[in-house]
Amino acid sequence: MRRITAVAGLVLAIGIAVPTTSAMALSVKGGGVTATSPWNNNDGLISVYDGSDDGDPGKAEYYRQDSAGTLRTLWNQSGYNTRVISGGGSKVIKFKACDDNDWAEDDCSGWVAP
Repeated sequence: MRRITAVAGLVLAIGIAVPTTSAMALSVKGGGVTATSPWNNNDGLISVYDGSDDGDPGKAEYYRQDSAGTLRTLWNQSGYNTRVISGGGSKVIKFKACDDNDWAEDDCSGWVAP
């Protein structure tokens, strides 16, 4: 009986100590555009949703772990109420959302790290 209790306690302790692999998604909004990463529990994906019915595209600017010095841009030029998703790659480490304004400054969120 003692052995069963000890094994059960050990299994419970391991279950609590080992973190889960699912990543919590973080979304930020710049104007009417929302960027989300990780997307679909994949920390190498980022999405851009254009919720602004202004005729201008939206974008996410981001950095990946394996190329931390390279600024990348994912554009959503599909129009209002649409989402685009990046191709896979190393983990997205920092990103922001921007609503493009043709002749004025873009409306951007601050930088965030998922």
